[in-house]
Amino acid sequence: MKAGRKKQILTEKESIIMNMLWDNGPMFVREMLEHYPEPRPHFNTVSTLVRILEGKGYVSHEVVGNSHRFFATADKTAFQERGIADVIKNYFNNSYKMAVSALVEDEKLSVDDLKEIIQYIENKNR
Repeated sequence: MKAGRKKQILTEKESIIMNMLWDNGPMFVREMLEHYPEPRPHFNTVSTLVRILEGKGYVSHEVVGNSHRFFATADKTAFQERGIADVIKNYFNNSYKMAVSALVEDEKLSVDDLKEIIQYIENKNR
């Protein structure tokens, strides 16, 4: 994201494009289309989304022949951290404990998952 810019939220469709670029590296629009599940959007739709992301400063391009190959300029980890922080702030009264409790309550996290998380935390703090 460009320095000094207000943080912007990604739409669901923009998130799909960003994840493609983060997971696969630089891509042409036609390559992005190949990664879409059916029904695939029109080429122009994907092209427009990529240009919007470029305008937000999350994507840039390099000219290759007569075409553009796009690549992510935004860091995926920063988006993940900000996204999680926003969800916890907005839906769990800024309590990470409440968020984890909700995941356990909804059976999204098992006891084994929690044991792995505790082991990770203990190893990280050593």
